[in-house]
Amino acid sequence: METRMPRFTHMLRAWRRPLCAMLIAAAPMAGSAFASGAYPVKPIRLVVPFPAGGPTDAMARLIGQHLSQQLGQPVVIDNRGGAGGTIATEAVAQAAPDGYTLFFSTTGTMAINPSLYRALKVDPVKAFDAVGSVASTVNVLVVPNSLPANNVKELIALAKQKPGSLTFGSAGNGSSNHLSGELFKSMAGIDIVHVPYKGSAAAFTDLLGGRISMMFDTVSSQVQYIGSGKVKALGVTGTARSEALPKVPTVAEAGLPGFDVTIWFGLSAPKGTPAEAIQKLNAELQTVLKQADVQTQLAALGARPLPGTPADFAKLIQHDAAKWGPVVKQSGATVD
Repeated sequence: METRMPRFTHMLRAWRRPLCAMLIAAAPMAGSAFASGAYPVKPIRLVVPFPAGGPTDAMARLIGQHLSQQLGQPVVIDNRGGAGGTIATEAVAQAAPDGYTLFFSTTGTMAINPSLYRALKVDPVKAFDAVGSVASTVNVLVVPNSLPANNVKELIALAKQKPGSLTFGSAGNGSSNHLSGELFKSMAGIDIVHVPYKGSAAAFTDLLGGRISMMFDTVSSQVQYIGSGKVKALGVTGTARSEALPKVPTVAEAGLPGFDVTIWFGLSAPKGTPAEAIQKLNAELQTVLKQADVQTQLAALGARPLPGTPADFAKLIQHDAAKWGPVVKQSGATVD
């Protein structure tokens, strides 16, 4: 044995250089498919954090269908509903970062849930790579016709005259309409009481009956009732007026400067996904968002296209995570 060891060591040294060269040459092969433009070469799974049939699912299927046409590969929708989107969030975060698993991410899953769900196992800001934003929607502040307030300033004044007497309904703790109300309450410096319901429909029934004072709800849900005069619309929550309600001012311009609740949707991928895959997906997404039929169908969902680079989307996620964390904490809302 002793006489053979030096000989074996010499053989290893002789093999080391060509072996290292082979490994170095092979390293770029993992990304060569992306660099050569071959990606994707198989179906892509798009995980949606809510059940089939809802507005988020409808938007994901719309985008997935058109991305399939652009990429030349099927984009398969995988609905993973439950726990406010945290089940899907954790599942995608643990998926292989190979460009073949994507997450249809939302303001809730990326920016609100980390503060709302104390048992969330991943930090969405750190566990994902941003691919690109897809679309945005806004809520609208509505009150019953019986409420003696016809604009945001009058509503705030009424709340200050009767602290603790006005109520706002929502679809439940942590929902976008709940946190819209909490932000409104905080920025206006008023004392209004949150009344959570199991869904917006139940809250709206009580709003019509005058049993709650106000609520923030999606424009698409409220536009017909506002148009028929069944409720009064005092303001939309975004930075610009809604195309569906052009005569309704933003809450900010109507009396609460700086108020902005914009709900967005986008594509994210597990951390470490090849940059070439992300760039390819983003480029095709921009093409999809420019298509007239896509814009029309988004408008029917109460949304507008939100094009941008991966860096733009990453910045938006970070901004809103920092924005909504204190609002959730101040509201005291928890789910688990």
